[in-house]
Amino acid sequence: MRSNTKIEFYRHNLDRRDISAASEVLKSIFLTTGKAVRVFEEKFSGYTGCKNTVGVTSCTAALHLALIAWGIGPGDEVITTPMSFCATSNAVLHAGARPVFVDVEESTGNINAELMEKAVTRRTKAIIPVHLYGQMCDMKEIRRIADRRGLVVIEDAAHSIESVRDGIRPGELGDAACFSFYATKNITSGEGGAIATNDSGKAGLIKSLRLHGIDKSAAERYSKIYRHWDMPLLGWKYNMDNIHAALLAGQIERIEKLRAKRERIARRYERAFDGAKGIGLLKPVPGSKHARHLFTIQVASGKRDRLLHSLQQKGIGVAVNYTPIHLLGYYRKNFGHKKGDFPVAEKIGARTISLPLYPKLKPDEADYVISRVLSELPK
Repeated sequence: MRSNTKIEFYRHNLDRRDISAASEVLKSIFLTTGKAVRVFEEKFSGYTGCKNTVGVTSCTAALHLALIAWGIGPGDEVITTPMSFCATSNAVLHAGARPVFVDVEESTGNINAELMEKAVTRRTKAIIPVHLYGQMCDMKEIRRIADRRGLVVIEDAAHSIESVRDGIRPGELGDAACFSFYATKNITSGEGGAIATNDSGKAGLIKSLRLHGIDKSAAERYSKIYRHWDMPLLGWKYNMDNIHAALLAGQIERIEKLRAKRERIARRYERAFDGAKGIGLLKPVPGSKHARHLFTIQVASGKRDRLLHSLQQKGIGVAVNYTPIHLLGYYRKNFGHKKGDFPVAEKIGARTISLPLYPKLKPDEADYVISRVLSELPK
């Protein structure tokens, strides 16, 4: 490829149909939560198999509202993973509870269920497993632990809409699953999120909580004869609008085709890097369906940043997913975390590089990424 090659870390998959759907909303009178949101929620429920979907402004909002809806608050502890974006544990703090981290599996980067029960105390009320990079956690074991200990399970499924493991999908064994439609996600509206649950009562509560706690939406108040409203609960301003919903609805119909394209690219990477000296890979659990949200490689921690910067200089967009949450300044300062607390997560965090992975990535672009990684890897 040319010396001035630029391969973005991510390109979205919005097409003319999605843009047209959003344009129709913009030409209409009603822009906030209304018909388009209901259509999205119905389509998303149809895809996930969960009875209820509630559209919100982000996965962070989804996690926060799910915790509140299931009664998690001040004085409570929530077990989760340090190998995630900070939003996961931040949502616990927003609910007034305390995140308790458990180290991860070296093979997947997911929370290690074998270590989880040791972290349970009398204050523990919930578990938030994170399906990292698109690989589901061991939900059967996590559900067994939760049932044995009387805990709520709220899945952070920001990376894993399409995932399946042991015949289980996100939201099937958890009390709720929370999803992200951020700019780089497998389906996107720039910003956005959703909560999927089979608990219809909680879904109704969350619909109120996402809109200040009032009992009627704007569509209900203004679409026909005016209806007076009340605010029986204190809620938040987390409701999804029709514009974002319109962008998402069509992508749900194409979601499996988009995943299949990412799968082909991921396998191309795996064939090239498997066994290559100095490169480690997290691999899908046999028999599972990986959502292929991110493709990461691991290199020696002392050489990671040199390779990261070298790839950028060669026109390749890269990222680090993630620096473990417990090593971030806020968590060090306020919770006393330090290096060595969760060694497996720290090992992954110090070695990981995320490579471009999206349906519009062309085979020759993927090959260029592969060749640069192999040639630039410090000897």
